[in-house]
Amino acid sequence: MGENTGLKIIRLKTNAQNLEMWMAYEGDGLEAIGHIFMTLENNKRIKFLDAWVDEDHRRKGIYRKLWETRWEYVNENYKGYTVYAWCKDASLTLLIEKGFETGEIVTYVEKTIE
Repeated sequence: MGENTGLKIIRLKTNAQNLEMWMAYEGDGLEAIGHIFMTLENNKRIKFLDAWVDEDHRRKGIYRKLWETRWEYVNENYKGYTVYAWCKDASLTLLIEKGFETGEIVTYVEKTIE
């Protein structure tokens, strides 16, 4: 895995739906090469939402850096909250590494209505 030395990450808080995000970019430009989200919910719950890394920048540790940045922020600012997420198989190892417990396994299905 190549390391991305010019990587910068900024946190953005939206005014909608208690949504917070972290955006990864490199150099002086502000073109996103990755992002990760979370939303604050009632009853001291935080839902970790989707993440994305541009195809040209994958396998460089960007997803993990985004995840770790969000994780550090949550640990510093949300003591006593419960964090939960839905994740793909590829992300499950990282979540288990952080102490998350697996719940039920679900499978995505879809059908085009004709």
